Amino acid sequence: MSQDGETEQVLRAMTEVEYAAWLAESIPAYAAAKVESGQWVEESSLELSRKEHEALLPRGLATEDNFLYSIVNASSTPVGMLWFAVKSRGADRMAYVQDVNIIPQHQRQGHAYGAFLALELEVRRLGLAGIGLHVFGHNAGARSLYEKLGFRPTNIVMYKAADDV
Repeated sequence: MSQDGETEQVLRAMTEVEYAAWLAESIPAYAAAKVESGQWVEESSLELSRKEHEALLPRGLATEDNFLYSIVNASSTPVGMLWFAVKSRGADRMAYVQDVNIIPQHQRQGHAYGAFLALELEVRRLGLAGIGLHVFGHNAGARSLYEKLGFRPTNIVMYKAADDV
């Protein structure tokens, strides 16, 4: 909250320029995460990531039921981004976080936590039933944040390589 009692803006609609910059960074970052998790091989990962982004956001920022935000600090300077899509879960509609990312020099300063609190308000405003997300098993920092925010596991997929048997 600001000194006058008003809530500070944490999420604002992403601009086209910010979207282009995010996409240029997101495609290789997602490819690397899928490789690190063992789901993709490096040789085809960039192409697979590009295709997945195109399938999920065929109209970019104008893709229906997708909301892309810049996360801004108290000075309204962008420090990261958050993207969620409205998905069905049984009879309910929910926000499914597709991506959240804080610029490295702004990490560990509470920006992601604040963005999720702002997302909760947006979910209520839109009349959605809740928030879902996926987190890579190797991302201990994100898992810790989500647990602190009250998220609980709904499915856990585990894997053991044959070399470890």
